[in-house]
Amino acid sequence: MDSSDDIEDVSLFDADDDVSRRSKKSKIRHPVASFFHLFFRVSAIVVYLLCELLTSSFIACMVTIILLLSCDFWAVKNVTGRLMVGLRWWNQVDDDGRSHWVFEARKVSAQGGKTSSEAESRIFWLGLITCPMIWVIFAFSALFSFKVKWLAVVVMGVVLQGANLYGYIRCKVGSRKNLTSMATNYLGKQFLRQTMATEDQAAS
Repeated sequence: MDSSDDIEDVSLFDADDDVSRRSKKSKIRHPVASFFHLFFRVSAIVVYLLCELLTSSFIACMVTIILLLSCDFWAVKNVTGRLMVGLRWWNQVDDDGRSHWVFEARKVSAQGGKTSSEAESRIFWLGLITCPMIWVIFAFSALFSFKVKWLAVVVMGVVLQGANLYGYIRCKVGSRKNLTSMATNYLGKQFLRQTMATEDQAAS
C-alpha cells in the first residue's frame, strides 16, 4: 500500500529569555488533559499487576485492561498530544484508495502564544515512553513464565501504546527523507562556507 508523509518540521521547545514567558511555560496549562494522559495507561498497568489479587476472573481483567488501553490510545492520539505538545498524526485514504500517514507539528507563533508548556511536555513524553517499555517487560515476563493467556493482553498493550509512541516520534523528528535532506543541506552550506573562507584567505 502506497503511503506519503506530510510533515512540518518546527521547533516546539525553544528556550525563552523572557521571565514572564518562562513562568507561563513552566505551568500546566491543560490539567485535565495531563491527568487523563497518565490515568488510562497507568490504570491499565495497575490492573494488570493486581488483577489476580482482586479477582479470579481472567475475562473481567482482560476486558478491563483492553478498555483502558483503548481509551488511552484514543485520548493520547486525538486529544492530549494536540493540547500538550502540539503534535498530531492520523491516517487518511484519498479518492484513489491510497493510504496516507499524516504527521503534523504545531507552528510556534512569533509572540510565543502557542508554545507548549515545558511541564506538560515532560509529562507527555515521560508517560509516552515509559509505559510502552513497561509493557515490553511484561511481555518478556509472560513469555518466560509461560503465562500464555496473558500474552495476548500484554501484546495488545505493546501494540497500542507503541503505535502512539511511533506516531509522535515521527511528528517530532520527521521522516527519514526529510532528515536526509536536512543533513545534506547542512553539509552543503558548511562546505560552501569553508570554500568561501578559503578563497577570501587566498585573495588576501
